[in-house]
Amino acid sequence: MSKTIVIIGSLDSKGEQLQYLKERIGARGHRALMLDVSMGSVPRFTGDITPREIAQAVGKDIDEILTWPDRLTRTETMTEGARQTMRKLYARGQVDGVVSLGGSTMNLLGSRVMRTLPFGIPKVIATSAAQTVYIKDWFEAMDVLVVQMILEFTGMNELLKHGIGQVAGVISGMVEESRPPASLKLAYPSVAITEIGFSPRCTRETERLLEAEGFHVCTFHAQGISERAMDRLVSQGFFDGVIDIVPAGVIEEMYGGNRPAGKERLDAICERGIPLVLAPCCINLTGCGPTRTSRELYASRPQIPIDGMRGMTRYNDDELKAAAPVYAEKLNRSKGPVRFVFPLKGWSNLDHEGTVLYDPEKDRVFIEALRKHLDARIAIVEVPYNLEDPEFARALVDNFEAVFEKESRA
Repeated sequence: MSKTIVIIGSLDSKGEQLQYLKERIGARGHRALMLDVSMGSVPRFTGDITPREIAQAVGKDIDEILTWPDRLTRTETMTEGARQTMRKLYARGQVDGVVSLGGSTMNLLGSRVMRTLPFGIPKVIATSAAQTVYIKDWFEAMDVLVVQMILEFTGMNELLKHGIGQVAGVISGMVEESRPPASLKLAYPSVAITEIGFSPRCTRETERLLEAEGFHVCTFHAQGISERAMDRLVSQGFFDGVIDIVPAGVIEEMYGGNRPAGKERLDAICERGIPLVLAPCCINLTGCGPTRTSRELYASRPQIPIDGMRGMTRYNDDELKAAAPVYAEKLNRSKGPVRFVFPLKGWSNLDHEGTVLYDPEKDRVFIEALRKHLDARIAIVEVPYNLEDPEFARALVDNFEAVFEKESRA
């Protein structure tokens, strides 16, 4: 069955390459719709959707935009025009997949346009500039595939044709195997949980106990991106509840840690109002290795080396006190039931008794600061275990079942 694949690119600078991509997609039996975001010279080729149409989507004239000296303003305007255009195409059922091809600016634009599409729509970024500093922004919290092209997109040669042909094969294969997003449903009741390398036993036991009680479980790795993807899926109607074992992306966002999850972390769950139970895994800990921003603030604190790139240390009292009201403000806005379950003997497998990071009294600094700011309807539950003890997982599941059952009866 023929599908419609939108190509995002600049025909003024990558015309030959984009046309070849369109031809190869067509050769596989699919319709390629060229969305041209050119902001330079007049392109040799004409897109199916022209820069003029994209500019008009935000009430601008392309001739005026091209006179603006500020490249950032031009790019942001065309990005928003392309986003509005993509929304209309999707609403009309004209987007089965999307691929962008170009350099770093083009693919930042492309990734932002792709974010308007729901989970399940195939998304591919093909680039010759897949540097680490850019990829995080491209991924954001999307289900997107990034293809490193190696060769620059200048001229045409057999190596470049081979690479572009493979990109056509990738996006074509993805749309051929893809199901309509509306058909992607999870069995009831489905629960999302988070994990990290410092909570494996807690996560596995929580998963086992939930499944034994008839819940269907999806697990997300809380490295800063995956849990944001979980939040986005929640906002799209997936999941009937969440056990957020690792909500540390909020404090990591505040202090520039290695796992920042964005300022919107937790907001979608609270807005949906589905049952939410939290644990505090790694809220008290942060990275202090070579990849840590502002490493000088943390490198002198007691730490546990993890590998050649990572070490973990504690947040101090002031940092924990400042983070508590941020969490409280988010949870207080929840439209559904919320409980926060705290283990009193360490919040991960790094800070159990006998380790240099074990400090229950400093953990209590966060608990008490949180208690001061939380609404009375949100329960704080304290249990005498380490987060990795099986009894703690049992406490998480018991509390989740309690709020889930109460919500189901409401």
